Amino acid sequence: FKAMETKLVYLSDLKFNLKVWKEELRFHRKEMEKFEKKLESIAKRNLGIEAMAPLEGFQNKIIREKEVIGRMLQRIRMKKKIIETTDLSEELDGRLRNQQTSMKDDMKTYIKLHYELKEDLMDYFLRWL
Repeated sequence: FKAMETKLVYLSDLKFNLKVWKEELRFHRKEMEKFEKKLESIAKRNLGIEAMAPLEGFQNKIIREKEVIGRMLQRIRMKKKIIETTDLSEELDGRLRNQQTSMKDDMKTYIKLHYELKEDLMDYFLRWL
């Protein structure tokens, strides 16, 4: 019984993490869409090569980030399915724990890269908006 209780707590913690990450990823996707619109407004102003060269790089990075967000959201959906179909009498094996760890590490890396890109974008906007 104690093992089942431990597993329930663990799974609810995992579900909570997945929910938080999903909300964060969706927020970042909306943020990237706002940044895309800002870049488009700068592009329309024909500010020359000095403004346009980094702009295209940012557009490409935003496209890639949105692809990564899509993949991360897909992984979250898959993990939620696994949790919902987990047999509570089964041992709390390394499988779920490893999946949690790798997702956590991937989110940590993603967030670090997201904020680096955001910082670079904000510097660019300060200069060209």
